[in-house]
Amino acid sequence: MDTGLLIALLNPTIALALGAAFAVLWFHQRHRPYLAVLATSYCLLAPGFLFQYFTLPIGLAMTKLVSNICFATAACCLSSAIVARYGRRVPYVGIAIMTGGGFAAFLWFMFVQPDLTWRVLGVNFGFGGLSLLVAAELRTVRNNGPTEKILFVLSLLSGLNFVARTLIVVIAHGPFRNYDGFYGSSYWTTALLSQALLSLLIALSLFTAAALDILRTLKAETHTDPLSGILNRRGFEERAIQLLDQCGKAGFPVALVLADLDHFKALNDRHGHEAGDRVIADFAAKLRAATGARGAAGRIGGEEFAVLLPLSDLAAARLFAEAIRAFYSAGTVDGLPPGTKVTASFGVAARTGKEGLMPLMRRADEALYKAKQNGRDSVRLSYERPETTFVAEPLAVG
Repeated sequence: MDTGLLIALLNPTIALALGAAFAVLWFHQRHRPYLAVLATSYCLLAPGFLFQYFTLPIGLAMTKLVSNICFATAACCLSSAIVARYGRRVPYVGIAIMTGGGFAAFLWFMFVQPDLTWRVLGVNFGFGGLSLLVAAELRTVRNNGPTEKILFVLSLLSGLNFVARTLIVVIAHGPFRNYDGFYGSSYWTTALLSQALLSLLIALSLFTAAALDILRTLKAETHTDPLSGILNRRGFEERAIQLLDQCGKAGFPVALVLADLDHFKALNDRHGHEAGDRVIADFAAKLRAATGARGAAGRIGGEEFAVLLPLSDLAAARLFAEAIRAFYSAGTVDGLPPGTKVTASFGVAARTGKEGLMPLMRRADEALYKAKQNGRDSVRLSYERPETTFVAEPLAVG
């Protein structure tokens, strides 16, 4: 096979393969629309590259027009998908200006004042500006992880490739008078190879980012209680141990609050399991709102909940528990008969020294048991200190 033809078919083949791969990912992750946009982008790149080498029956000029429409649309899709993937507001105006400017230059130097060199420069500068715009959007998230940093660097390299490489090749090899020998020129060869490499690297980075999204979702699902929407026991324990370690190193106080819904079995028997589920979800929502982002809230049993509060001593944790208790007992739960009162009991313990999670939970649980034994709808504190093992030092002899 002719080497030029092989190189010409390289980019369409890569683009189609990447487009198909992103389409498969989107098919299994429909809640991530940026994957569908990426699939569309790479699928459009394939005919864009193909029509640069092969001429349609509509003529050379119109074939180039179709090719550049594919390129421009693909570039818009790729840029918006990358920015949207990281939760940034898509700069539609900037994308339109960069893409539109390059496409307008193409139209002018193709149909109004035909000039192949200026047409090449105009299109490449437009795509280069678009790549740098994406890099500017990723600048604020580039330190969030390795994939963000890699995509930021690749966007910069893509911008430099479109602008600097094009200028260097055009200056070094002179202007292009026509298409005779154009597809064998150093410009065309470097353009195809560099774009194939950058497209592949960008796609691999986006595949990695999508895979990390899936892994984070799976981890969240395994650590989250589906009914309450807060951490399950496993998730709470892992998060609590992490917070205890961080606070221990910094010397910050930590307190644990255990809560148990009062007479929950009787409520379930009287009003049904659906009502019981609403009670659990309602209590968890209030607990999550009160805890905020700094603490950890979890459902660790059927109707039992736990909250770890960094930067809180026993007094602060007691105020937290009392506020939740009063707020919850005074409110109503949607779906329960009017006048139905639901209350909760609380046990509070503050960490002493380097006390671990299990001893801390044991002390808070004992305080909770006292609250249940003494009329419920109350808060009890643990003043007990964890047992400490003393090791006798040897007596000095002399």
